[in-house]
Amino acid sequence: MTDNALRLSALVSYLEHDATPTILLDPDYNILSANSAYQARFGGNKATHIGQKCYRVSHQYSVPCDQAGEHCPMKRASETKTIDRVLHIHHTPRGPEHVAVELRPILDDASTIIAYVERLSEVSAVSAQPRDDGLVGRSESFNLAIAALQRAAPSQIPVLLQGESGTGKELFATALHRASPRARGPFVIVDCTGLSETLFESEIFGHERGSFTGASARKVGLAETAHGGTLFLDEIGDVPLPMQVKLLRLIESGTFRRVGANETQHSDFRLVAATHKPLEKMVEQGLFRQDLYYRLSGYPIHLPALRERQDDIALLAESLLRRMGPGRPSGIHPEAIKAMRAYPFPGNIRELRNILERARLFVGDGEITTRELPLALLEHAAAPPRVAPPPVPENMADALSTFSGTRSELARKLGLSERTLYRRLRSSDKKP
Repeated sequence: MTDNALRLSALVSYLEHDATPTILLDPDYNILSANSAYQARFGGNKATHIGQKCYRVSHQYSVPCDQAGEHCPMKRASETKTIDRVLHIHHTPRGPEHVAVELRPILDDASTIIAYVERLSEVSAVSAQPRDDGLVGRSESFNLAIAALQRAAPSQIPVLLQGESGTGKELFATALHRASPRARGPFVIVDCTGLSETLFESEIFGHERGSFTGASARKVGLAETAHGGTLFLDEIGDVPLPMQVKLLRLIESGTFRRVGANETQHSDFRLVAATHKPLEKMVEQGLFRQDLYYRLSGYPIHLPALRERQDDIALLAESLLRRMGPGRPSGIHPEAIKAMRAYPFPGNIRELRNILERARLFVGDGEITTRELPLALLEHAAAPPRVAPPPVPENMADALSTFSGTRSELARKLGLSERTLYRRLRSSDKKP
């Protein structure tokens, strides 16, 4: 037996005792071994997997992942000879599931790759199938956000969730907390919208009895409540400017004083913030402190708008119907799904939920069809795609001389009103 064969044999024996689902691959994507944890999680036995292509077993693809439009960790690892990580959706006995993949190349004495160890971890915070709560999705833009969330979860770095209103920032923050080492600690939400300077300070830091009119008892602030867990500041762009310096001190040192108190308190929490506002522009305008922005944006995550994840419409709609409780609609007709996929959803998932709630009033426990959808949505779906008009020529007189139709027809062809066309013709005539 060669040295490489001995090395791989010892590796197979070692991996068998690993609690993480793990497979050993050769450089041609063939599965050489699958440990017991892999078989328990993904089904089958050693005979089922050995000799099979990893992309066929995991994805039912006929070609490697990169040739099917996905990121292939083996391709990257073969180029860099270092570990590569990626979030994939794998086929399992329970259906499609999100899986965090870590691929490590195994090198021989000549630094040639002889095999790869692939470890797979379940991503429980998100589902690729309809479910009654939490995050659901399968689209590429959604998976990019989830992959970023998974990378950030084990650390203590502050995370800034950026996305339009209605994109599910609170659900993402909850998923981040549950995937972190602080999952057993409290998850405290602070809605910064509409809080005055005085109310914000009292809510975050707490207050002593008698510190202001109406303070009849000591109040523990939300920063103190979040000790050992996660403090989620939703819509942080709305924090009053005078309070931002105190918030910065809290984030950097974990220390604060209750309103009306002299002694300093300490709280150990992980910070997650979210906003739909352009904080960078607010910094330029003097509406948001630059130092606070830099502290918050150490790890920004973009949350995609619903129009960026049209492939998730059907999955999201079915999940939202499940969450409506007894008497919910039985499903959605494919034509209704098609119409919704063509709609941009400026209100994002919140708007989708409202549309389904409205449709429920008409169908009860029946199927939602296009008849129950808002007229504006149907009109947008039925409208032909907008085609940009041809570029307007600089010399309008030359355009008119080479066009065989009337001036009215030329105006329509150029996407101009007749009045604008006449004005440009007169301007062209006046040029030397």
